[in-house]
Order: sequence, then structure tokens, then C-alpha cells
Amino acid sequence: MSNHSCAPAVGVSVGRSLICLIFAGVAWGTAGAAASLVFEASDLGPLALSFWRCAGGLVLLLGALAVRARRKGAAGGAVSLGALSAEPRRRRLLRILATGVGLTLFQSAYFAAVQATGLAVGTVVTLGAGPVLIAVGARLTMGERLGRGGMVAVTGALAGLFVLVLGGEGGTVRPLGVAFALLSAAGYAAITLLTRWLGRDGGGDSLATTAWAFAIGAVGLLPMAIGEGLLPHTAELGRVVWLLAYVAAVPTALAYALYFAGAAVVRAATVSVIMLLEPVSAAVIAVTALGERVTGATVGGTLLLLGAVGGLASAETRR
Repeated sequence: MSNHSCAPAVGVSVGRSLICLIFAGVAWGTAGAAASLVFEASDLGPLALSFWRCAGGLVLLLGALAVRARRKGAAGGAVSLGALSAEPRRRRLLRILATGVGLTLFQSAYFAAVQATGLAVGTVVTLGAGPVLIAVGARLTMGERLGRGGMVAVTGALAGLFVLVLGGEGGTVRPLGVAFALLSAAGYAAITLLTRWLGRDGGGDSLATTAWAFAIGAVGLLPMAIGEGLLPHTAELGRVVWLLAYVAAVPTALAYALYFAGAAVVRAATVSVIMLLEPVSAAVIAVTALGERVTGATVGGTLLLLGAVGGLASAETRR
């Protein structure tokens, strides 16, 4: 599960970082399908699933860190959770705490938004507000400019998101749900901006950062998961365990490690648009694997989003 080729460091190509982000976005899209299968097969709730996602991802990343430490042991380069390259202690603590809290806020507030106002509206507000908050934040805190072409791409991406998610169903807008969705978007924006800000000089270790974030997330989610029901009750325990293992491994441990690696190199607003590949991936899975029919909204929204991602990725590599 090593992401050595995508590790944020001085001199790492933007192209490799874009590949990391594209893989992360597509992998995140598979999490929704896996979660829906878990909900169908058991009584596990969203907060409990999120806890197991963080806890399972943490276990896998600790294993990856242990393997990497063994490989580097002969050269005196053992890596542990506390060895985030040569970062100063205060900066390391800032990265760990802010990333962990932001990740917990992002996931928990999103689930609350979906529960309060529905999946369609919750998804559109969360993922739609994210690029806007990130673009404004990157401009104010780091002086990053999108330019006219970038603004057109972001606008096209948001239009594609609205068409893709809302095109096939009517959504009920409830103020409390919208507030939770905006809170979730703020958590996501904070993680992205912090990762980019701290990664501009090449510092940090994406594997260790991700492991710490999952540790903090698991601790924060545990009380809510216990209240919701921590263990699944099901007649298909083997299937549920397999799905939980997949969610922990691919769209969590691997995808988040690649996300943090890529986000340290690529402009923050570009990162946020590439992550909109998540609903595209989910839509493709829904059509090809879950038997949902292809609609004009699915095709149109997907093409708009892919066009925006391609345009920004091309602009990023020309920088």
C-alpha cells in the first residue's frame, strides 16, 4: 500500500500527483456502492460504518508503516507514526490534529446532512460548496489564482455536479440539512487547504498523516457509533465483513493516502474539482453493477465533470 511514487516531496511531478488524485476520486466513488450493500445486508448505521472505515484504515496503514520501517531499518531510517519527515514538532502537531478533526467533521456532518435533507441535496451542497470555499481560501491564504480558464472549469464542474446528482430526482431542501452540508464542506476545505499549505515546501509524510487522521477520527466517532449500534446484526456476516474490509482498504486507507500526497503538490482548487470524480465513479457503478438505467442527466453531468477535470488537469501540468 506504499505510495512512494506519489509522496509529496520537492521535485515530485505534478503529473504523478494528478494520477494520485484521480485514483483517489474514483476510489471514493466506490465507497457509496459498498456502503449501500452493507446497509442492505445488515442494520449497521452510517456513523458505525464510518467508525469501522477509520479503524480499519488505521490498522492497514499501521501495517504499511511497519513494513516500510523494516525496509529502511538497515539504513537507520525507521519510520513510525511519530516520524513525519523533518517537520518541526509544532507544525507536525498542527497537521495531525487539524487533519484528524477536519476528517471527522467532514464525514460526520455529511452523514447528518444526508439524514436531514436527503442524499441528493446533501451531496450537491457538500461537494458543490467545497470547490467554492477552497478557491476562495486558496486565493486569500496562499495567493493561488485560478485564472479565467480555471473559473470556467470550476463553473462547469459545479453545473455537472448539479445535473448528475439532481437531474434524476427531486430533492427536498431543509435548512438544518443544508447547514450540516456546509459544515461538512468547510471541514473538507480546511483539510485540502492545510495539506496544500504545508506541502508547498515538500514537508510531511502522507502515510503517517493519514494514519494519525484515522486514529483521531476513530476516537471521535466511537461514542456516536456505540450509541447507533457498533456491531452489525445480519444473516450474511461474511459478506458484510468482506465489504467492510474493502471500504477500509481501497476507498479509505489507499485513497486517502494518495489524496494527501497529491493535494500537497497540486493547486487546492484543482484538487477540489478532481475530487468531483467521486460522484462520476458512483454513477458509473450504479449503471454497470447495480442495474440503474442510464439517463440524460447521468450522461450530461458526467461529460461536464470529466471535461472540467480534464481542462484543469491540463492547465495544471502546463504551470
